[in-house]
Amino acid sequence: MEIIARDPKQLGIAVQRRRREQNLTQGELGARMNARQATVSKLEKGEPATQLQTLMNALAALELELVVRPRTTSRVEELEELF
Repeated sequence: MEIIARDPKQLGIAVQRRRREQNLTQGELGARMNARQATVSKLEKGEPATQLQTLMNALAALELELVVRPRTTSRVEELEELF
């Protein structure tokens, strides 16, 4: 699974999709990353105040990794259709 995310909301949706693929509740993911269910909810909503460490903990708990690369030439509208 490869998802391009260019903003916090898209990144949150990616986390949510992976959590659901693994049949985890927000509470179960929170327990895996030593966070509250409300923290997972905020992350999945793309809340701007989410700490980077929270994101990294969620990615690790979901067996995901962050890859940084140059942007593609796809328009934002085309990417939003994926979500």
